[in-house]
Amino acid sequence: MSNQNLRTSLRDCVRQEVEQYFTDLGDQPAVDLYQRVLEEAERAVLEKVMEHCHGHRGLAAQCLGINRNTLRKKLQHYGLDI
Repeated sequence: MSNQNLRTSLRDCVRQEVEQYFTDLGDQPAVDLYQRVLEEAERAVLEKVMEHCHGHRGLAAQCLGINRNTLRKKLQHYGLDI
C-alpha cells in the first residue's frame, strides 16, 4: 500500500478526536465544544507552522495566509510568542 493510501484527512482526524472526546465525556454534557475545537486546532497549526518556518514570523504569516500583525497577536494569545 502506498503512503497516499495510508494518509488520513484532516477532517477525519478531527472527527475521530471529537468522537473520542464524547466517549471520554460519558454522560457529562459537552460545553463550548465548537470554540474548544477551533482554539485547539488553531494553536496546533500555529505551533507547527512556526516550527516549519524556524520561528520566522514573516514566512509563517505568508504560509498561513494572514497578516504578520495578526500572527503576532495569535501567538501572544496562545502564549507562543517567541
